[in-house]
Amino acid sequence: MTSRPQPTTLPKRQAALLALLDAFGRRSTRLDFQKRLFLFCQEHGAAAPYEFVPYRFGAFSFTSYADHRRLSESGLLAADAPDWQLTDRGRNLLNARADTAPRADAGAFARRWRQPTGDALVAETYRRYPFYAIRSEIAGRVLAGDSSALARIDAERPPDSRPGLATIGYEGRSFERYLNMLLLDGITLLCDVRRNPLSRKYGFSKRALAGGCEALRIRYVHLPELGIASEERRELRTQADYVALFARYQQDHLPTQGAALARITEWIATGERVALTCYERHPSQCHRYCVSDALRSTLGEDCEILHL
Repeated sequence: MTSRPQPTTLPKRQAALLALLDAFGRRSTRLDFQKRLFLFCQEHGAAAPYEFVPYRFGAFSFTSYADHRRLSESGLLAADAPDWQLTDRGRNLLNARADTAPRADAGAFARRWRQPTGDALVAETYRRYPFYAIRSEIAGRVLAGDSSALARIDAERPPDSRPGLATIGYEGRSFERYLNMLLLDGITLLCDVRRNPLSRKYGFSKRALAGGCEALRIRYVHLPELGIASEERRELRTQADYVALFARYQQDHLPTQGAALARITEWIATGERVALTCYERHPSQCHRYCVSDALRSTLGEDCEILHL
């Protein structure tokens, strides 16, 4: 039998999660804990340990659930419990931390938010932060009779999506922030133009990215033929290096990719709002700019291409 890894330290983000769970009695239902974690993070602004997206039951953090899996594998949370449950090992490791700030913050928050729970807690998050309820499947039930709260949720919904093309890189962005940017721009289809859609950053390998998109009703399609081999990117140090690489890509590779470019054009022609995605935050350092440039000749000069 393989023994569980024995962590000796906790990243600050995970320490905050465990401290919050401890402050609420070491155990919480999944829904209650997600909403408590959300409210806790809203109070911390830019310093918040987690970010959230509007999902089926309101604010949701994919990253917190990824941490739950890691903490469960390490024996710090109960692995098979239906609720979020702190183990003795998790509490001992939390107590051993020299930095007591997470526990103090969590304790103060818990004293203010011991109640409400369940639907009443969900409803309170919707009233305070209506944007995170725009994809909720239960807003009508938990806010029954509160027409003003439901109206505020409707007012937060992004405008209807319009066909077109955008590009986006995930460098320097959390998974949730990235997904929110897609939602706010009305993206209906994310086209991954990486040759190898792997990432050490949570959320951006192919399976996780496709799952996150599909959870928010955004189609995900991978077109590896539009990517650049990783070995060609290893020696890029200056902007001149990027310019030379992309010149070769535009001259030698893109002209052979008519079928892939035609697929993107067809998506837009049938009403999709497509975002091309890769790693680099700035399009001038990413080949997705070359792809969008090649598409412009087909889509027409009047077609706005937005670099998110």
